Amino acid sequence: MAEQSAVRVGAGAVAITTSTVLPVFLLGALSVQIGAELHFDPAALGLVVALYFGVSALASLPVGKLVERWGSRRTSRVAVCGAAGFMLLTGLVPWNYASLVAILLCGAWCNVMGQLSSNLTLARSMPEHRMGLSFGVKQASVPLATLLAGVAVPAVALTVGWRWAFVIAAGLALTALAAAPRGSGPATRDRAVPEDRATGALAVIGAAAGLGAAAATGLGIFLVSAAVDQGVDPGTAGFVLTLGSVVGLVMRMLHGYLADRRSGAHIAFVAGSLLSGAVGLALLAVPGPVTLIAGVVLGFGLGWSWPGLLQYAVVRLNPSAPAAATAIVQVGVYAGGFVGPIGFGFLATHASFTVAWFVSAAAMLVAGAGVLVGRRMLVAHRVAQERRSASAIAS
Repeated sequence: MAEQSAVRVGAGAVAITTSTVLPVFLLGALSVQIGAELHFDPAALGLVVALYFGVSALASLPVGKLVERWGSRRTSRVAVCGAAGFMLLTGLVPWNYASLVAILLCGAWCNVMGQLSSNLTLARSMPEHRMGLSFGVKQASVPLATLLAGVAVPAVALTVGWRWAFVIAAGLALTALAAAPRGSGPATRDRAVPEDRATGALAVIGAAAGLGAAAATGLGIFLVSAAVDQGVDPGTAGFVLTLGSVVGLVMRMLHGYLADRRSGAHIAFVAGSLLSGAVGLALLAVPGPVTLIAGVVLGFGLGWSWPGLLQYAVVRLNPSAPAAATAIVQVGVYAGGFVGPIGFGFLATHASFTVAWFVSAAAMLVAGAGVLVGRRMLVAHRVAQERRSASAIAS
C-alpha cells in the first residue's frame, strides 16, 4: 500500500472512532455543569455511564458479526451519522436526568460499531509492518475525545453553556464522513477453526481487561469532578484533563510504534502498563497539584494506554475474523465500563473520591495480574498447537 493510502486509512479510523466515542466523555467532562442544571450527583453520573457501557457490552458481539457481514465501508458511516444525531439530541432535548439517560443509551451502539468497523478497516487495509502503529493511532482517538471534552469545559461550557458543546460536537462528528476511508465491503471468507482462536485465553484476557477498564474509566469520567472536590478550579481541572489526554494519546501511539518493532510479548506489555498505571491512580487519591499531575500522567500514560496494543495482539491472533475476535475482548472492556462508573460513583458519593481512587488502583493491579494469567494460557495453547502439528506431520 502506498504511503498516502496508509495515512488516509489511519486518519480515517481515528476520525471515525473519535466521533463515535465522544458523547460519553463529553458527558463526563461537562458533568459539573450538566449536573447543576439537571440535578444529579456523581453517583447518578456513574450510573448513566455504566448503563452506557453495559448496553455497549450487550451489543458488542452482534454488532461485531454485523460489521463482518456488511463491511466497514458502510458500518463506519452509519456509526458516525448515528453518533452525530444523538449528540445533537443531547444538546437540544434533555429536560431532566431520565431524558438524558434515554438519549445516551439509545446511542451506545454507535460507539461499538465505530470501534469494530475501524478495527476491520485496519486489519484489511494496513500493511503488516504498520499494523501495530495503526492500532495505536486508532486507539489514540479515545484520549483525543477526552482532550476535546476537556477543552470544551473552559471554551464552551463556561461561556455559552454545555448544550452548545454537544451541538458543536455533533457538527464536528459529521466532518469525519469526509475523512472516512473506503474500508472493506461485506466479508467473503471461510469461518475460522474455533480451536485455533484460543477463545478461553481471550476470554480471560478480556475479563482482566474489563477490570482494568473499570479502574481506568474514572480518569475520563470523574477526574474533573474529583479535582474540583479537592479545591481545584473547574477551568483548571478541565486543562488537567486535557494534559492527561495528550499524554494518553502519545503513549497509545508509542505502544503501537514499538509493537511493530517487536516479534511478540504484546500481551506482557499490556500487563506491565496496567501494573504501572495503578501507581498513578493511587497518586490521584493524595491531594495536591504535584500528585494530581503525576497521577494524571501515569494514569493516562500507562494505566489507560494499552487498549490499542491489546486489540492489535488479538487481530494478529485472529486474522480471519478481526472484528468478531476483538468483539470478544471488547465485551470485557465494555463490561468494565459498566461496573467501573457505578462503583466509582457510589464510593465517591458515600465515602470519598480518595477511597474511590485507592480502590481503582487495587483493581488495576489485579487486572495486570489477570492479563499475565491469560498470557500463560495463550503460550500453553500455542505449545499445544505446535505439538499437534508436529504429530500430524510425523504421522
